[in-house]
Amino acid sequence: MDLLYKQSIKEANNEQLLNTLVTVLKTKIANTWKENRLNKEKEVYYFCIEFLLGRQLESNLLNSGIMKEVREILDTMGINLDDLINAEYDPALGNGGLGRLAACFLDSMASLNISGHGYGIRYEYGLFEQKFVNGHQVEVPDNWLKEESYIWETVRPNKAVIVKFGGEVQLIEKNGKLKPIHKNYIPVMAVPYDIPIIGYENEYINTLRLFKSDIPRKDFEPILKDSKNSYGSYHDALQYRYYVDEISQVLYPNDSNDAGKMLRLKQEYFLVSAGMQDIIRKCKKNKIDIKKLNEKIAIHINDTHPSLCIPELMRILMDEEGFGWDEAWDITKKCSSYTNHTIMTEAMEKWQIKMIKDLLPRIYMIIEEINKRYLNELRSKYSNENEKINKMAIISGNNVNMANLSIVGSSSVNGVANLHTEILKNEVLKEFYEDEPFKFNNKTNGIAHRRWLMLSNPQLSSLITNLIGDEWKRDTTKLKQLGKYKNDKNVLKELEKIKYQNKINLAKIIKEKNGIEVNPNSIFDVQIKRLHAYKRQLMNALHILHLYHELLDNPNLDIEPRTFIFGAKAAPGYYFAKCVIKFINELAQKINNDKRVNEKLKVVFIENYGVSLAEKIIPAANVSEQISTTTKEASGTSNMKFMMNGAITLATLDGANIEIHEQVGDENIILFGLLAHQVLEYNKFGGYSSADIYSNNFYIKRVVDDLVNGFIPNIGEEGRQIYNSLITYNDEFFVLRDFENYIESQKKINDLYKDKNKWNKISLINIANSGVFSSDRTINEYANEIWYKK
Repeated sequence: MDLLYKQSIKEANNEQLLNTLVTVLKTKIANTWKENRLNKEKEVYYFCIEFLLGRQLESNLLNSGIMKEVREILDTMGINLDDLINAEYDPALGNGGLGRLAACFLDSMASLNISGHGYGIRYEYGLFEQKFVNGHQVEVPDNWLKEESYIWETVRPNKAVIVKFGGEVQLIEKNGKLKPIHKNYIPVMAVPYDIPIIGYENEYINTLRLFKSDIPRKDFEPILKDSKNSYGSYHDALQYRYYVDEISQVLYPNDSNDAGKMLRLKQEYFLVSAGMQDIIRKCKKNKIDIKKLNEKIAIHINDTHPSLCIPELMRILMDEEGFGWDEAWDITKKCSSYTNHTIMTEAMEKWQIKMIKDLLPRIYMIIEEINKRYLNELRSKYSNENEKINKMAIISGNNVNMANLSIVGSSSVNGVANLHTEILKNEVLKEFYEDEPFKFNNKTNGIAHRRWLMLSNPQLSSLITNLIGDEWKRDTTKLKQLGKYKNDKNVLKELEKIKYQNKINLAKIIKEKNGIEVNPNSIFDVQIKRLHAYKRQLMNALHILHLYHELLDNPNLDIEPRTFIFGAKAAPGYYFAKCVIKFINELAQKINNDKRVNEKLKVVFIENYGVSLAEKIIPAANVSEQISTTTKEASGTSNMKFMMNGAITLATLDGANIEIHEQVGDENIILFGLLAHQVLEYNKFGGYSSADIYSNNFYIKRVVDDLVNGFIPNIGEEGRQIYNSLITYNDEFFVLRDFENYIESQKKINDLYKDKNKWNKISLINIANSGVFSSDRTINEYANEIWYKK
C-alpha cells in the first residue's frame, strides 16, 4: 500500500485497496502465466470482436483456490472483501451474448488445461453506458478505463506490430514470383494488452490479448519507408492521430452510414492483422515450422467479424513467408474454423467491394483470387446451376460476402444449437452443406458454471454441495444426482428459501436504482438480453398491458402478484428498439403509479444492464422469458443461466430452448408459439395476415390500439412506429400470431406458482438437468471434434 499510494491501509479507499490486492495477485501468478505463454502444445487462438468479461477479482480468487484465505487475511485488517469486489468496474469490452459466450469459453479452456487464447480489441469506451431520460434510452460514453488502465491488464509494448491501411499495391516479378510492394499506406501500431485467464484450481493460465491502436514508435521507422507521410502539417498530424485513435475507441460504431461502416471494417482488419502477425511471430520464436502450422495452431473465427483472418493469413504466408498459393491455401484452410451465430441475413456481414479495395488493397486482391479459384471449382461441379453458384460466390454484385469467405476458407463450420445448425444446413447455407457436408457440425453453446452458479449464487452452490458433494464443480453432469431429492419437501423448502433471499437482495437493488418497491413474494418474471425485434420484448410488454386491463376490469382477479423485470440495451442506430424501450418505460410508469393494481403488478426496467447486474438478477428469477420468434435465436445462453439457477423457462421451441426441453421434459418447461417449420413456411410462401388477427381478437386489438390512442402517455411517435410494425408492415416477427398462446402460457405460470411445492420441484429438476449446458462440455467438443481433430 505504501509503495503504490504512499499512504496507510486505514487511509485508503476501496479502489486503492482493490488495486493493491490485484497487484499482489498478479505478482503471485506471474511465473505460472509466463510458463503457460511459452508452452509448446497445440494452441487455440479465438478471434472475437468482443469479450464481455465482467468483474474478474472474485472469479480469479475462486479459480486460484485462495478465496477463503484472502477473505480471512483481509478480515484481520478490517477490510471487507465484498467491498473490493464491488469496487471493480465492469470492463466494457462487449455487448451481449456473443461477448459473454467468448468470456465463458476462455474460462473453460483454461479450466480444462487447453492452451486457448483470445484476441480482441481494447476499446477505450466499449459500447455505451445506458441512461433513461424521460423514458428514452440515452447513450453516454462508458469510460470504464477511468485511470487509463485496467487493473488486470499488462501492456506488452515490445510485442507491438504495424497494421497497414489504404495505399496502393504493385505486383513486381522477382525470381519468377510476383512480389507485392505496398506504398503510401497509413501505418497503425497495434499495442497488445494482456489479461490473465485463470483456470479453476489447476495453476493453468491463458491470455486474452487485446490490441490498442496507436501511432508507430520511432523504432518502427526502418520498416515504414513506403508508408504515407502523415506529418506534412500540424493539421495532417491531427488527422492522422484521429485516424489511429478511432480504431480502438468504441465497440460497434454506428454503421448506418458509410463512415461508420468504414470504421467497423478498419476495426475488423486491425484485430485480424495484429492477431495473425502475433501468431506467426510467436511461432517463429518457438521455432515452429510454418509449413506445419496447422499441427501447432488452431485459428477460430467467432462469427463473421474476424473473417479477414483467412486472407490475412494468406497474405502473410505468401508475401512474407514466400509460400506459393496452393501451399498457403492448404495451410490456411487446415488452421481455420468458423462459428456461425445467426440465420439472419442482415447479421451476416457484407462489405462493399470499393470499401475493401480502398482500405485493404492487398487483402482485396487475395479475396478476389480466392473467389476466382472457388468459382472455377464450382463451375466444374455445377456447370448448369448458375443460381447455386451465385449464392455461394464470395464476391457477388458489389459486395464481399464474409460468411461465404469464412466457410470457403475453413475446415469446419458449426452452428450453436441443434435447430440452428439444421437450419444452416437445410436452409441458409444449404448449397455449402450439399457441397461439403463433412465441414458442418453442431456445438451447442454453454455457460461458465463457476461464474453463473458458484459465484453468483453461493447459497444454492452450498446446498448442492451439501446434497451431492463437490464433484459437480468440475463435472457438471454430476448435478443429475440432485434428481433424487425432487420429492424431498425439506430440500424443496430450502431451495425456496434461497430463492426468496436472492429476491430480497434484488429488491434492494431495484429500490436503490429505480426507486420502486417490489414484493419478494411476487413472481419475478425476467427478460434480460439485447433489445431486438426478434427477441420480442414487445410481446412481453403487450402481455403486461393485457394483464393491466384485466385487473382494471376485475380488481378481484385471482392472480399471483407479478414483478416483470427487463434489462436490455438497444443499438444506438436501432430506432425501433428504442421505441420499445420508451414504451416499456412509460407502461411501467403508468402501472407502478396506479394504486388500483400495484399490489399485484409492477414493472421494472433496470438501467445499464451488464454482467454484474445479471449476476444479481438471474439467481432471483422465478420465470425465464425466452420468447424469441422461432428460428431467429441461434442458441441463447441466458436460458441456460436461468435454468441452472432454478428459474422455470417460458419459451418458444427456438435455439437451445429445444435442448432444455429435451433435458427436462414437457412437465418442467412452459412452451408456446409457432414451430420452426411453420415460421419457415410463412417466410417462404406468405399467408400470414396480422391485420386479420388484430381485427378478430378483442384482446389483441385492445392492446395494439393502446399504442396509438393515448392510453399510454408520452409514446406518440414511438407508439405509432410499433403499431405500424405490427399492422402496416405485417408483424415480421409474428408477435400477434403467438400472442394468444403466450397469454395462455402466462396463465399456466400463474396457476403453477400457487402450488409452491410443485413449483420448487420443477425448479430442482431444472437445476439437476442443467449440467449439459456448461461451457466445459462445449469446449471439450470444440477441442476434440474441431481444434485437435486428426
